Parts: sequence; structure tokens; C-alpha cells
Amino acid sequence: MLYARRMAGIPPELIAFAGELADTAGAVLRRHFRSPVAVEAKGDASPVTVADRATEQAMRDAILSRYPQHGVRGEELGAVNASAEYVWVLDPIDGTRSFITGKPLFVTLIGLLRRGNAVLGAIDQPITRERWIGADGQRTTFNGVPCRVRGGASLGAATLFTTGSVSATRPTWCGEWERAALGRLVDAAHLTQYSSDGYAFGLLSSGMIDLVAECGMEPHDFCAAIPVVRGAGGVIGDWNGTPLECDRKNHVLAAASAALHTAAVARLGR
Repeated sequence: MLYARRMAGIPPELIAFAGELADTAGAVLRRHFRSPVAVEAKGDASPVTVADRATEQAMRDAILSRYPQHGVRGEELGAVNASAEYVWVLDPIDGTRSFITGKPLFVTLIGLLRRGNAVLGAIDQPITRERWIGADGQRTTFNGVPCRVRGGASLGAATLFTTGSVSATRPTWCGEWERAALGRLVDAAHLTQYSSDGYAFGLLSSGMIDLVAECGMEPHDFCAAIPVVRGAGGVIGDWNGTPLECDRKNHVLAAASAALHTAAVARLGR
């Protein structure tokens, strides 16, 4: 089974600290949200703002002040001490397009790797004050209350969230066959919604939707979601049904049940 392995004993202080990092990020983002902010284009044509960089810097400073022996890998500011036992993987604004257009559908993604394995994750929406935290061996919580995927839906009755088939910023990773594969999955699902970024993994973990399928995701886009989804009883892996690795890009598929994940993998197959 995907992610059947567990690394026991995530220190409670690290779980609490993930929440503190989300608080730190949220304080910065609320100052910038729906305020004039300059937007730049990165090399892949995706947007970045001063809010992205300031938020990541605030989290990095907090991590290295509290845990100087830990490493950090961030979307905007690169990596430091990346070979450490514990490495934090940060995406300060997952969904920058939503942020710059005033939609509260972006999230901050905070993942923690232990020896390369995703063992702790937080998905935080600072405007609506929604927060999912998942840790190995523990039940995922939504705003401090245990949550769970709904499960039980067949592919034909499932609600799917995806952005990959309409993304103009992932031309290498979302090519012709990926678009065709996502088209088959969209055709098979009951209802499809587009462009909710990391927020979709939270909705899946709270039992609101059934599937999330994305192509060409960077580790900072999905590592935080791994403990959140599996701690809520869901399944997360790649489009071949194998575990995700947090050191490379991947096509990501999350589902509310193992049966649904298997059915979706079959639909996505080349």
C-alpha cells in the first residue's frame, strides 16, 4: 500500500512548531492580501511577489533560529543544509494567481522531511483561517479537530479537482499524453473543478471532494500534502500508483480511498 511505512515518534514540539510557522506566514500574508503588490514573472512564467519572498524568509528565519541543525528547501529562496536529517520544505504561497487576484484559495504549504521521507505537513489558508496538520502515525486535524476523507465513491460518482490540464506554466511536464490522460479522468468523474492548488488536498482530507490529480508538481507543491492526506485516511502517490519522492518533480494523484486511487490510475494509464 502507498505510504504504508511509518517513522514513529514525530516529536510533539515539531508538530506544534509547524503550527507556529503557519502563524508566522499568515501574519505576513494578511498584511499583503488585497493590497497593491508588484508581480514578477519567474523563469517558468509563473508569478512571484514580495509577499512570497517575505513570507518564506520569515519562516526560514524562524526555523533556523529554533532548529539551526535543520535544513530548509523553499520555492523562492533555495536550499540550506539540504542533507540534514530534518529538512523543511516550504511553499509560502501555493496559488499566487489566486493571491494576486484577491481570491482566498491560496495556501501556505509547510512540509517536514526526515531522511527524505515526508513525516509532517501543514496546509494553511490564512484569510479564511483554515488549517490542516498531518503527522506520521497520527490523525490529521482540521483547525485542531480530527478530520477524515469521505471514501466510498466510485470513479463515476467522484468529484475531481485538477489544474494540470489547463496550466500554461508546465509545458515540459504537462505534454500531450498528460493532457489526454487528464481528459480521460475528467470524462470519467462525476464533477470536475479547476485551479484550487494545494487547497484541494485540504478539501480532500476534510471529506469534501474525492480526487486530486496534478501533473508536473515540484516537491514544495506536494510534500506537505502527503502526511495530511494519508493521516486523514486517503491515498496519495503518482499516476502509476507508486509512492512520491520528495526530491523530484512528479505527477500527483490523491484519492479518498485505495479503490478509487486504483481506478483513477487505470484511467490515467498511457
